[in-house]
Amino acid sequence: MNSAEIAPPDPPAAMDTVTEILKKGRTIAVVGLSSKPYRPSRGVAEYMQSVGYRIVPVNPKETEVLGEKAYARLEDIPFQVDIVNIFRRSEFVPAIVKSAIAVGAHAVWMQEGVVHHEAAEAARQAGLLVVMDLCLMKEHVKHFRVGRP
Repeated sequence: MNSAEIAPPDPPAAMDTVTEILKKGRTIAVVGLSSKPYRPSRGVAEYMQSVGYRIVPVNPKETEVLGEKAYARLEDIPFQVDIVNIFRRSEFVPAIVKSAIAVGAHAVWMQEGVVHHEAAEAARQAGLLVVMDLCLMKEHVKHFRVGRP
């Protein structure tokens, strides 16, 4: 393989899903969002808020993050969320996906390192768009060239 043949591009279906989620979703429930500025969840949520998305913190240990009221569970949010962004270990994903389905979210986004194939399939079967093992902020930057890498 020469240097011009590094790797094939992402499949078009995967890119279409990412683009659709980022274009259509406006409200992001961030499960595991921390108020600690050094946590990746905080940096990603802060960036997404800065480019116009409404961030809804979901963390029973927080009362407010980034100026938004925090909720203990997805089911406690009194309005519709479009994207459920998961910053929890993979073992917690099935319960979060079950809640995302129950509240009528449109998409589930599992951050880098978060993978659960069975839960992803359950979400797809329920009609949700699913992204797994990708950073929401990095994908936004890549697709829309805004902000930092």
